[in-house]
Amino acid sequence: MRDEDFESLARETVFRGYFRVERLTCRHRRHDGGWTEPYRREVFERGHAVAVLPYDPTADRVVLIEQLRPPVALAGLPVRQLEIVAGIIEPGETPEAVAGRELQEESGLAAGELRFLFRHLPSPGCSSETIRVYLALVDASAAGGHHGLAEEHEEIRVLALPAQEAFRLVAEGRIENATALLALQWLQLHHAALRHPPGPPAGLQAPPLPR
Repeated sequence: MRDEDFESLARETVFRGYFRVERLTCRHRRHDGGWTEPYRREVFERGHAVAVLPYDPTADRVVLIEQLRPPVALAGLPVRQLEIVAGIIEPGETPEAVAGRELQEESGLAAGELRFLFRHLPSPGCSSETIRVYLALVDASAAGGHHGLAEEHEEIRVLALPAQEAFRLVAEGRIENATALLALQWLQLHHAALRHPPGPPAGLQAPPLPR
């Protein structure tokens, strides 16, 4: 539907804690051209986020993190989840700055190059959150150990895996985090091109990589 097919009539904050819940009173245009009666929807508000998949094309290794997620216990799934680096965009920050900061905080790595891949809505039926996903080209030989901010109760284990091993984990259903799944599937689609980029025609110099 187009934006003119939706009308927000009222908005109120009904809960504010670690996250925030807003209640919308709204209506939308039906496919026959008329309008629905006003109705209410609660919206989970947590801001917008970035996620980063660290990849070493020379060693062909992917860097994943393992992090404990308390809400996952309510879904009856293992609370320690394999994920990729991610963080919330705070007011005044650019997505690229957040990507670099979270990469350092959660994995101890720095990006030699950062590429924007795509944006997605993780749960559009109940949340306004969007996630911008980046690929960070890194030196995976420096990956390992435990990272995260103690004041945020983070205890993050860093794992550097051969790319094919990461793809196997996806195929076996062992990665359940949606953003990590999408990022790894993107990498699998573009894996050959990242490992063996086409060279310039004879006699031409390759342009410098963007930073």
